[in-house]
Amino acid sequence: MFQRLRRQRQLSRAKPGDGSVLKDLRWWQTLSRTQFSLDPDPSVGRESSYIVDVRYLATELEGGKIAEGARHAPISFYRDGRQIHIANQPVTFEVPGGTVEVATGSYGLTRMHHVPEGDGPARTLRPHPRSAEGLRARFGRRHPGASRLIGALAIVMLLIGLVLMVPQAAEFLTSLPPVAERVGTFTSPIQLPAWLNVSLIVAGVLAATERALTLRNHWLIDAETTWTSFV
Repeated sequence: MFQRLRRQRQLSRAKPGDGSVLKDLRWWQTLSRTQFSLDPDPSVGRESSYIVDVRYLATELEGGKIAEGARHAPISFYRDGRQIHIANQPVTFEVPGGTVEVATGSYGLTRMHHVPEGDGPARTLRPHPRSAEGLRARFGRRHPGASRLIGALAIVMLLIGLVLMVPQAAEFLTSLPPVAERVGTFTSPIQLPAWLNVSLIVAGVLAATERALTLRNHWLIDAETTWTSFV
C-alpha cells in the first residue's frame, strides 16, 4: 500500500510540458546537466524513444509551472525529442510497458530507472555519452578492473567516514542547549585533528560523487555524506 501511494504521489508531480524541442547536451554542462534515454521496445508497445533531461541548478517549479525568471525545469521528459512533461524530483513518468523513476540527491542522481509492468527487474536508463554518468560508464567498460577498485574504495571511504563522523555529529548535536537539556551531553571518544576531519569530508564527497555517477545508493553506506554536514 505504501509503495502504491508513493508511486501515485510521484506520478502526480509530472506536469504537462510545452512541446519544445530537446536541446543538445554541451560539454560545459557536464556538472550541471545530464540526460538519460529509454529506447523503443515494440514487444511492450513502446514505439517511441524517451529522454529524461535533468538540470541540477534549475529553479524548482511553482504550482507546476516554471518560476518567473527561470529558464528550465529541474526535470524534463521528452518523447521523440519533444517535451511532454516537466517536474520536480522525485518523480515517476508513465511510459508504455512501465514507468520511469527519477530522483536526485546532494551529489547527483540516486534513481534513473525503468520499472517494467509486472515483476521484471528495474534497469538503469542509458546515459548520454557526453554526460558525467556516460563518461564514467565508458571508463567502466574500458577498464573494468580499475572501475571495480574505485567503486570498492568509495564504499570503504564512506564506511570509514561513517564510523568516525557519527560520534562527532552526536557530540555536536548534544552540545545544542535544547538537546542538552533533554538528553544530556555526549563526548565523542574519537577526537580527530582538523586536517584529518577536512580530509575525511573531501574523501567522502569524492566517494559520494562516484556512487552517484554509477547510480549506486544505500541508506547506510551513503548516510556518511549527510552526517558530515553536521561536523
